[in-house]
Amino acid sequence: MDIILTFLIYIVALEHLAIMGLEMWGRPETQSKTFGMPLEFVRQVPAQKALANQGIYNGMVGVSLLISQWVLNGRSQLITTAIFLIFIVVVALFGSLTVKKEIFWLQGMPSLVTLLVLLTLLI
Repeated sequence: MDIILTFLIYIVALEHLAIMGLEMWGRPETQSKTFGMPLEFVRQVPAQKALANQGIYNGMVGVSLLISQWVLNGRSQLITTAIFLIFIVVVALFGSLTVKKEIFWLQGMPSLVTLLVLLTLLI
């Protein structure tokens, strides 16, 4: 179970690093299609700054998940990871309600599955 959990955590972390890359350095056409926003809007400087800002958050979540796997161990590692995963699920739910329903399936579901696997080790 530990190997499966570790694999899932790394997948979630890498997903957030990939999202960071898309938000910060992606082409406006790709950003527009991926995030369901009009291309004219995405090309605006304020929109690019907002996407880059959001990218930093996603990148920090990904990096924090990875660092928690390397620096912490035992129960503190599981609890810290669970907190990050809960944050991701909540943000994905909010995003799916306010922006695009697919956000939950793309970001929230992998985190929720990982959280459920993690909870089997905590309980």
